[in-house]
Amino acid sequence: MAAGEKIKAKIKKNLPVRGPQAPTIKELMRWYCLNTNTHGCRRIVVSRGRLRRLLWILFTLTAVALIFWQCALLISTFYTVSVSIKVHFQKLDFPAVTICNINPYRYSAVRHLLAELEQETRGSLKTLFGFSEITSRKRREAESWSSAKEGTGSKFLNLIPLLAFDKGETSKARDFRTGRKRKVNGRIIHKASDVVHVYESKDMVGFQLCSNDTSSCAVYTFSSGINAIREWYKLHYMNIMAQVSLEKKINMSYSAEELLVTCFFDGESCDARNFTRFHHPMYGNCYTFNNRQNETVLSTSVGGSEYGLQVILYINEEEYNPFLVSSTGAKVVVHRQDEYPFIEDVGTEIETAMATSIGMHLTESFKLSEPYSQCKEDWSNVLITNIYNAPYSLQICLHSCFQAKMVEKCGCAQFSQPLPQGANYCNYRQHPNWMYCYYELHQAFVWGELGCQSVCKEACSFKEWTLTTSLAQWPSEVSEKWLLSVLTWDQGQIKKKLNKTDLAKLLIFYKDLSHRSIVESPANSIEMLLSNIGGQLGLWMSCSIICIIEIIEVFFIDSLSIVARHQWHKAKEWWARRQASPCPEAPPSPQGQDNLGLNIDDDLPTFTSALCLPPAPAAQVPGTPPPRYNTLRLERAFSRQLTGTETPYPHQRPEPHQQASHGDSRLLAYSYLPGR
Repeated sequence: MAAGEKIKAKIKKNLPVRGPQAPTIKELMRWYCLNTNTHGCRRIVVSRGRLRRLLWILFTLTAVALIFWQCALLISTFYTVSVSIKVHFQKLDFPAVTICNINPYRYSAVRHLLAELEQETRGSLKTLFGFSEITSRKRREAESWSSAKEGTGSKFLNLIPLLAFDKGETSKARDFRTGRKRKVNGRIIHKASDVVHVYESKDMVGFQLCSNDTSSCAVYTFSSGINAIREWYKLHYMNIMAQVSLEKKINMSYSAEELLVTCFFDGESCDARNFTRFHHPMYGNCYTFNNRQNETVLSTSVGGSEYGLQVILYINEEEYNPFLVSSTGAKVVVHRQDEYPFIEDVGTEIETAMATSIGMHLTESFKLSEPYSQCKEDWSNVLITNIYNAPYSLQICLHSCFQAKMVEKCGCAQFSQPLPQGANYCNYRQHPNWMYCYYELHQAFVWGELGCQSVCKEACSFKEWTLTTSLAQWPSEVSEKWLLSVLTWDQGQIKKKLNKTDLAKLLIFYKDLSHRSIVESPANSIEMLLSNIGGQLGLWMSCSIICIIEIIEVFFIDSLSIVARHQWHKAKEWWARRQASPCPEAPPSPQGQDNLGLNIDDDLPTFTSALCLPPAPAAQVPGTPPPRYNTLRLERAFSRQLTGTETPYPHQRPEPHQQASHGDSRLLAYSYLPGR
């Protein structure tokens, strides 16, 4: 390297470097604080005094923390919705109305199928409560237990034993079939509460269910004997009806002409032809009005009871099953035309000998799907098979999930829900102990252990009719005689005279034509989010988007480049040391053209060092040609040669007159030209 270039490199090395090319992060941060437009950073550098500098550091860090906090709140609340409610007054489509008799099948038609079950049920009731007119309770109980012993061969009690627990006793129970006390094995689950325990304050009745290998059993107890008997009867009833064909069950249930006595809609007459049959496993034949027949939906243009649906239903209490249902009347469900009617879940009961008026208000809801909520628009992202052949809804999803789990765990389908493809309804002939599996699965479903609640979410859009129910006695005493006579004449197929306890009147109408819509819309947008973040930056540090880009450049790009450059230099030094020869290096010999008097050290020249004389030449190094002394001219400023400056020439010796005297040693100047 030339002497001038070495001097320039040394000066450049010692000069302070500013900006992104700073050698250290400390210098980079100092340059940033002096040049940035954000408030606070410059005051940290230029403030005098340690206390003032610490205060500015505290203020700046507090402002930065507040900016991060506010921006985090803005981002976390970005996916929020605003709800708007709109009320419209217009002509409204009338909903679908499904009507079912509470009693699913005529008792005279199914009695032969349930004869043995009815006999054992009556015997169990006599055993538990006693129906004889014997006044002594002890004697009645003794007779009840003795009569139970005679009923040997009771297959229903053998399948599901009925047990009676005495007050405060849980380890032993009296068996209805044998009349004797026996030890109770397995868990005792009280169905009146969610906690697994037994109330000890009163006598209880229950039944025992076991698994297929009878290794695990459970006793389900009830605080009321009525609930225990009905639940026990219902299990056997489903076992029996699961083995009956659908066509036969339709014939045993009520026809539309038998159920519907009169019909009016919007002031016009209607009949059974305006209703569509729908068979429910637990409610028999149900009939739906305005079920999109011929692709048309009826509508109403006026509110009020006179312009809705008015029907008179024939309940026929004499055909009721005494052990399956304990009330008389019908159930009605208001729903969309394409929606499955869940009679057992949301049905409204209609009493006999009463006029039930149901006023409706329509509310339509529209929710935003992901990422705003977890609602479902359809079945596309739901990993459950739809067994109802209907659009997505939360109830359909939950029931489909439970039925799928039932088929998977128990090997058969539950009777009260639609039958999945390739499955059979549970019955004790093909699946003797399915009831234990069903109860265990249902308990896990209620507690959320099956995972159905995590998969099934509410629908994003749905219609809901808010119902207001009012009752009135019907028919009145003054009009009962002629009204029942006319209705009997209208129903020619009915052999007996109608009674008011066999009839129920139903009125369903819009209270007004107000249609309320609840619509969700995004509360924020990208533009609003950026504006809010910019406002926070400007409020706390007077910063803009350009400052953000500058911060990203300095704190990330430039800082990382400094670190990378430092690591690269360290790696190069390590590699150079590794590639160096392990033998000791010989000292470098001066080159033939080097002038030792002009060797430049590492330090920069000063005025004092520039006036220093060059050092005396050392001994001649072999191989180096001697300098040409004819280029050395001595200005005669002294009378004689100074002592110690003589240099012998190889071809001549100095003359005595060339030596300078000691008294004239004021100034000695050389003119030294490079040798050739």
